[in-house]
Amino acid sequence: MKYSIDPKVLKRRASRDKRFRTYAYTAILMAAAFLVFFFTDIITTALSAFKQAELLVEVHYVDEARKMGDYALDDDVSPLVSRGFTRLIPNQMREDRSLLGTAEEKWVLAEAEVDQYLKGKPNRLKKDERKIVDTMRAEGRARLAFNIGFFENGDSKLPEMAGIWAAAVGSMYVLIITFLFSFPTGVMTAIYLEEFAPNNRIMQVIEVNINNLAAIPSILFGLLGLSIFINFFGVPRSSALAGGLTLALMTLPVIIISTRAAIRAVPDSIREGSLALGATRWQMVLTNVLPLSLPGILTGTIIGLAQAIGETAPLLIVGMMAYIPDAPTSFTSAATVLPAQIYTWSSDSLRAFTERTSAGIIVLLAVMLSMNAVAIYLRNKYETKW
Repeated sequence: MKYSIDPKVLKRRASRDKRFRTYAYTAILMAAAFLVFFFTDIITTALSAFKQAELLVEVHYVDEARKMGDYALDDDVSPLVSRGFTRLIPNQMREDRSLLGTAEEKWVLAEAEVDQYLKGKPNRLKKDERKIVDTMRAEGRARLAFNIGFFENGDSKLPEMAGIWAAAVGSMYVLIITFLFSFPTGVMTAIYLEEFAPNNRIMQVIEVNINNLAAIPSILFGLLGLSIFINFFGVPRSSALAGGLTLALMTLPVIIISTRAAIRAVPDSIREGSLALGATRWQMVLTNVLPLSLPGILTGTIIGLAQAIGETAPLLIVGMMAYIPDAPTSFTSAATVLPAQIYTWSSDSLRAFTERTSAGIIVLLAVMLSMNAVAIYLRNKYETKW
């Protein structure tokens, strides 16, 4: 019996296929355009943060025996110099008494409005102050230099002094705590659930809850960390220890799920061969299953940590939004993290913090993309195909 299809039906199918491809291509182009716009806006805004205005001025270290005050600057230049620099001069004089009564010409940090003016951005400089800056720029006494302070300084109320060092150190401490708590706990839990746990109602309930925990809003983990670690165990608030333990709770389900998937991917023939040679179940897991599943375990762990480093909501609850100008010196010291620092800068009213917000986002994205790249590399290099 011969079957035939109506040409009109074929034409409608072809038309639907063409529309579907058009919708798919349009969606891809829109997503790509959004990414291009997003990264272009962030990068162009952030680039100016990596340069900072400096002024070449003459600093007079006044002898206190002859005149009140520790230092003196030219009256017309003094309002243009950052207060962050002038606050350091008395300390320098106390440390080096030979400076008293001398003067030197040096490049100093300019005030934030001067920095914005030299970058061609909106500013609040007065007309006469702009003339002074223009004159100094024409004479080669005003410049935009590489902003090394952005990477060496902690947070500051002065935009020209603000940097990411304290937040970067705090993020490192938090990640260390998160890894030390979540990795061994998650791997051992996954091994037990996959290799040793009985298939009963209790284990099924536990597995469902683990899957649900991986999908709940992250701010709930912050509330859990606040009630358990801070209120019950007395962990110092705003510390890297509190933040790390809280993020470990959030990362734990991700590590458990990825570890179980990696263990499940190991063929049963490996287990059966090990047991047939007289190995116990623990020996079989430690010498055969775990080494073969390690690339997948590490990949899931790194992705979980990369997700954790970008979290802000849980850390808001445990108090890691405090003003932290200095890098923490221990796991119990007050600390902040890069996402929290970015949030703080973004909420500030001063325009100069806008470019630092974008620069902080670039640094955070670079860290997260690097961690994901490492995860992909480990997966591709060590993954065993059966």
